[in-house]
Amino acid sequence: MANFAPAVHNDASPFADMRGHHVAVRAPDYEIAKRWYVEKLDFRVMAEWDYGDQKLAFVAPATDDHFHVEILGGGQPVPQEARPYADFGGSLTYAGYHHFCLEVASIEQTIASLNARDVPIVAGPFVVDVIRRRIAFFSDPFGNLIEIAEVLA
Repeated sequence: MANFAPAVHNDASPFADMRGHHVAVRAPDYEIAKRWYVEKLDFRVMAEWDYGDQKLAFVAPATDDHFHVEILGGGQPVPQEARPYADFGGSLTYAGYHHFCLEVASIEQTIASLNARDVPIVAGPFVVDVIRRRIAFFSDPFGNLIEIAEVLA
């Protein structure tokens, strides 16, 4: 499978034990966010708990036990309008969190499944030759972008 050539491991690093685990998304409505990931993407609820006046959950893709999205909800989040950009190109001009990526076997089949579940595609698909990927973007109900990527041979 074509992929990135791995850089040499730095086993001497004091951080050599670090591994990716999750990305957190602060949702203005916890139940809507959790239901969207479960119903639209078939994510599984791996854990759910209270933290003060907030609700949190780890949700994971249908067959991936190593990557999670942490949904943070409840409490008194500062009121915030939806993302200010109107299109994908405009999204690239803002600093800070932009998206997380999920690899898929077939971008066309994934897009067809997303469309069947009324999840609109924000951008793509298009090929990024330098990383040998065909990618597309969609968003959750609150405007948070999610990338899907198919590795090209």
